[in-house]
Amino acid sequence: MKPNWELKHCCNHEQVVFLITVSVCTVVILALWRTILLKPFKLVTVFLHEASHAIVCKLTCGHVEGIQVHADEGGATQTRGGVYWLILPAGYIGSSFWGMLLILASTNLLTSRIAAGCFLVSLLVVLCVAKNWTLRGLCIGFIVFLGVIWVLQETTKVRVLRYVILFIGKIYLLLHHFRISIMLYSCYSSDIYDDLISRRVHSSDAEKFAEVCPCPCNGVGWGIIWGFISFIFLCGAMYLGLVILS
Repeated sequence: MKPNWELKHCCNHEQVVFLITVSVCTVVILALWRTILLKPFKLVTVFLHEASHAIVCKLTCGHVEGIQVHADEGGATQTRGGVYWLILPAGYIGSSFWGMLLILASTNLLTSRIAAGCFLVSLLVVLCVAKNWTLRGLCIGFIVFLGVIWVLQETTKVRVLRYVILFIGKIYLLLHHFRISIMLYSCYSSDIYDDLISRRVHSSDAEKFAEVCPCPCNGVGWGIIWGFISFIFLCGAMYLGLVILS
């Protein structure tokens, strides 16, 4: 069957369910933003941010000395070698890319299983190189959490694996990187605003990237550019999800 790129006759039942689920996830994320319930998911977005740095470091022939995720939602990846100007933006752009893939994977049970399996493997790998107990505990906790969800999916009538994958993907795109509206900037604060645009010290990824690649803009400009790229990933996830379900 040819893909329905024009989204003619949108929306069927599955597309409506997809849109409603994404909307509900967004509302839940915003409502729980300052609560402890969302803390583990916020920390796992930091984990994927740092893991994206590490992946690009390895792909550019560098060496990853360790990864840390802290309880205050900060993180660090110690690398040696590799292509620095590719490693720096990989955290924000990479996490947006993985978030888009997880949202798309949630449109089908088989791809949800594959995504959950890949996520579990990545958690096991990072568990081996974690340098602090916050990250080790996070990895172990999510391994157990996804394992329980998977067992329930396969052995009971509780079919929530797809929605868990969708929720995690939505968090990657909304919480970790973008916080999509001006209202969110003023009321909740956002990583991409606080870490990339408003911060004036030379410790954010954007400021460091501006030192390596000063043209065409400074750290503030690169933060805005990365935010726009994240918005493209968010729109792409929604559009491609509807195409897949058409």
